Amino acid sequence: MIHITLPDGSVKSFDKGTTPMDVAKSISEGLARNVISAKFNDTIVEASTPLTTDGSLTLYTWQNDEGKKAFWHSSAHVLAQAIQELYPEAKLTIGPAIENGFYYDVDFGETSISDKDFKTIETKMLEIARGKHDFKMRDASKAEALELYKNNAYKTELIENLEDGTITFCDHSTFTDLCRGGHIPNTGIIKAVKILSVAGAYWRGDENNTQLTRVYGISFPKQKELTEYLHLLEEAKKRDHRKLGRELELFTFSQKVGAGLPLWLPKGAALRERLENFLKKAQKKAGYEMVVTPHIAQKELYVTSGHYAKYGEDSFQPIHTPKEDEEFLLKPMNCPHHCEIYNHAQWSYKDLPKRYAEFGTVYRYEQSGELHGLTRVRGFTQDDAHIFCTPDQLDAEFKEVIDLVLYVFGSLGFENFTAQVSLRDPETPEKYIGSLENWEKAEQAIISAAKDKNLNYVIETGEAAFYGPKLDFMVKDALGRQWQLGTIQVDYNLPERFELSYKGSDNEMHRPVMIHRAPFGSMERFIAILLEHTGGNFPLWLMPNQVSVLTLSEKYEKYGEKVLNLLENYEIRALLDNRNETIGKKIREAEMNKTPYMIIIGENEEKEGKISVRQHGGDDLGTISVEEFSEIVSTEINKTLKQF
Repeated sequence: MIHITLPDGSVKSFDKGTTPMDVAKSISEGLARNVISAKFNDTIVEASTPLTTDGSLTLYTWQNDEGKKAFWHSSAHVLAQAIQELYPEAKLTIGPAIENGFYYDVDFGETSISDKDFKTIETKMLEIARGKHDFKMRDASKAEALELYKNNAYKTELIENLEDGTITFCDHSTFTDLCRGGHIPNTGIIKAVKILSVAGAYWRGDENNTQLTRVYGISFPKQKELTEYLHLLEEAKKRDHRKLGRELELFTFSQKVGAGLPLWLPKGAALRERLENFLKKAQKKAGYEMVVTPHIAQKELYVTSGHYAKYGEDSFQPIHTPKEDEEFLLKPMNCPHHCEIYNHAQWSYKDLPKRYAEFGTVYRYEQSGELHGLTRVRGFTQDDAHIFCTPDQLDAEFKEVIDLVLYVFGSLGFENFTAQVSLRDPETPEKYIGSLENWEKAEQAIISAAKDKNLNYVIETGEAAFYGPKLDFMVKDALGRQWQLGTIQVDYNLPERFELSYKGSDNEMHRPVMIHRAPFGSMERFIAILLEHTGGNFPLWLMPNQVSVLTLSEKYEKYGEKVLNLLENYEIRALLDNRNETIGKKIREAEMNKTPYMIIIGENEEKEGKISVRQHGGDDLGTISVEEFSEIVSTEINKTLKQF
């Protein structure tokens, strides 16, 4: 007999060789019908894998992320089989599950595929799926694996890097693929598929290698779910920040300036400035001091911090000066600079905490194929701050930063989020710097603060920064997509590397603890996500233009200017549209520009000294005074812009 521990802590006894599916049946037939994958002793296994030792078992259905991963990983196998049958000369490479769906990288040789071929591939995939073929794992020797793929240089390269005795294949139907495992029971569970797109992808991400065709797809256990997902995609296209950024004239890109380097237009610059001022005001209340650091520094600074070892390959080429052997780098992070600001003076425990904040621009070299609007750029501005405090102050300081992040989210309409405690991976200690003791102290501090603040949090191993664990805020937008926004990190390591110190109450020198925090993350990415979350309908307090004053004809221009001045007195941002155009056209353009309010001015309004107000979306608020309108605007702003 073997003893299986379930997630609720209960222990059940089974015959050796029992499968996760058997365990599910012992609980309920309903669960057994829905189980598609499992985890046994921290290893993903098939629902049909025989269990031969005592251990902990977690069962996954489509409702779990791990279940979806197994579903989409299995679907990638079906896609590969469909491609192999439709294009016999194609060479398969790799095909993983991704956040939404899966892809397979294929060398089609002289053949090219486009959206015209998608339906044919989908039909073949569904034909295979309806066969209800079981996914079966098996071991293979290295010699056997190399023989199977002797005509596929890509698979051969993968196998050459594997040790004999660790190689496994997955079989289904007449198809075999090199695979580590993690599948659904059979292909019949796949009821709906859609090929979404194709793109170029270099083998192993190396621009010097062959460019392959990456075929993206998604699949579901019900057609209804696919239909809903495709509707969501259409909504996402409408909200694409690149599209909205052009339409609202917020930012642009220029090949002459360089890929991944956004140019902010006047409206976008004003938007950024309002976001910065919003956070600066809150930071001032919280005791932060603003600092400014240069865009470059000597290479040695980043060697000391460890960033050069981490980001060296992602950095731009060193900047050489006329002085021999002098090298500068565009800064990849602001924290080393802030460490040096702290080091400019000697501090006592009475001086701490020191809170330095900066909207600092940093640079990373991203491959051109990975650039994406504002969400993946080569130059971006972080709302960075670093707190240097005593160990006794750490808990309170960390919790105050959590309060600041929640204030930012609340004022910008991000209400659905999960806090993720990102820890180091103990299996790969080489990825991190610093002592195990410091890591354990930092990790415990974050978990303790998350509990005390009653955050809805999860723990993710292996997601820590290289110098310390962190608390990441995973936000769901209006379309249900998850984004990582805002991060707080505890760091015992950089203070050691930079030999930071303060004099304690015992007159001895001590090492401060460092908190890294960025509620926005980066201005570019945050604005992109905010654009897509709101569809360009920003909170009223943030809108570049809150009101458009529209005259029925040019003869009402003077009254329009008077209204404009009155609005400015109430600190309402407005523009006067006095063009010789129809009022219908002016309203349509104001709607397209997402203007929250439109004020219509004609003969009656001028006579009565009032304004006719129309809200974005078509609601008519009637004829009121400018003072009454200012109260409406003030009330709406106070609803969304929280007090810190």
